Amino acid sequence: MPAKGATVSRLDLDAAHDGLRSVGGFAGIGRERLEPMAVKGLFHDHVRVAGTPWLLRLPRASQFELGPADNLDYQEACFAHASPSGCTPALGGRIEPRPGLPWGGLVVAVADGGPARLPDDLAAMARCLAGIHALPLPPEQERHPLAVHTDPIAGILGFIEPQALYFDRAGMTRSARAQIAEELAWARGCAARNAGARQPLTLCATDTHPGNFLVERGDGGARAVFVDLEKALYGSPAIDVAHASLYTSTMWDADCAAALSHDDVRGFYAAWLDAVPPRLAAELRPWLMPMRRLTWLRTMTWFAKWRVEAESRESGGTGEPESVWWRAAAAAPGLVADIARRIDGFFEPDTIARVREEWLGSGAIDFAA
Repeated sequence: MPAKGATVSRLDLDAAHDGLRSVGGFAGIGRERLEPMAVKGLFHDHVRVAGTPWLLRLPRASQFELGPADNLDYQEACFAHASPSGCTPALGGRIEPRPGLPWGGLVVAVADGGPARLPDDLAAMARCLAGIHALPLPPEQERHPLAVHTDPIAGILGFIEPQALYFDRAGMTRSARAQIAEELAWARGCAARNAGARQPLTLCATDTHPGNFLVERGDGGARAVFVDLEKALYGSPAIDVAHASLYTSTMWDADCAAALSHDDVRGFYAAWLDAVPPRLAAELRPWLMPMRRLTWLRTMTWFAKWRVEAESRESGGTGEPESVWWRAAAAAPGLVADIARRIDGFFEPDTIARVREEWLGSGAIDFAA
């Protein structure tokens, strides 16, 4: 059951039970066995099936603006493509959309672990990501329906540029805005200098902040499992490694929040480089810091968009189109204020300067060495 004080979404458990009974092997499960879990993210509810190693993963919306059936197709493919790594939950079945459960859902294995403990679990997280990234690249025709980003710099700029339009309305201080402007100028120059450049292509988990890992602990040490696979794609694994260890990611989830030192970050990357195939490590080294810098900027532009949309809704304005994020947030309104507090902290000028020290400071990190 959800913890006391936890956010709980408005979920139709009768519809969820009806859907579960339609999946092979679950017809005899009683309604009383469904236990809603605390809501942590905007896009899914999770329901534990008591007495079994399974849970229901129930979407509230699609981050890619897909329809319910296509969204399930995509998420099902994410789990199927990642499953051979042994680093993600197994897929147990699919629940088709139905009245009371308009987005349907998936049945996936429970990861019997707890939140990551940073920095102690960084090596386990690195090994988990390496297991996904080391999977053989399937032929082009077998990658569908997953997205394929063959030019990762152009791909990430495709997110940054439209979201950067929100910066001037995001309520930043002059110092914060100036630092962001410098990063945007660098990003555009990086894209121009590397137009058409290719990086090694692997399966990528995409939303790899530490809160999306669960860590199982035993006599053999810590084993991390990546559990949020709705946005997997084929692209540059350098983005995954960056997103897992940037300050804006390691401070995102209160259950595992920690500010990493430069040595922590170096150790995380070293563990990942040691765990992936040597050729992949060698080819990715020159791209690790540029993609880290771009990944942070992508995150900050998304924060700016969120801030502007939040202000519009708080003031009763209608000038901003309703994004999929806000439609999903309606089902778990308690998360909105929490997200706003986190974002406020990330826009503090000193916080921005702290992050930029990784690539601009006298002790800047050099992954290519």
